[in-house]
Amino acid sequence: VQLVESGGGLAQPGGSLRLSCAASGFAFADHAVGWFRKAPGKVREAIVCIRSAIGSTYYADSVKGRFTISSENAKKTFSLQMDDLQPDDTAVYYCAADENQGCDSWPERKYDYNYWSRGTQVTVSG
Repeated sequence: VQLVESGGGLAQPGGSLRLSCAASGFAFADHAVGWFRKAPGKVREAIVCIRSAIGSTYYADSVKGRFTISSENAKKTFSLQMDDLQPDDTAVYYCAADENQGCDSWPERKYDYNYWSRGTQVTVSG
């Protein structure tokens, strides 16, 4: 099982970044997929989720209206478009997958996802 994440980096306040995640080794359509993030001194935050096979999505209030998640089941990839980035968005971002779950359980299961990536740093400064 692998989740290989790309993207991230440095952005100025109000700027944009895009994260992508490529999945392999598991039945993509049977999993909710998304991102959580961890900033220094803060608890882990589950921020976005999608399970397109059942039409389920989740956005945390902190990112709603600024971040957009999408997935391509045939390619087993999903992406996070992050717009209007703010310094509070600075964190390590991890893509993750959770079997047989809808996105309504994404925030509660933030410490129990089946798989996750190594993480990528997103820094908003300037």
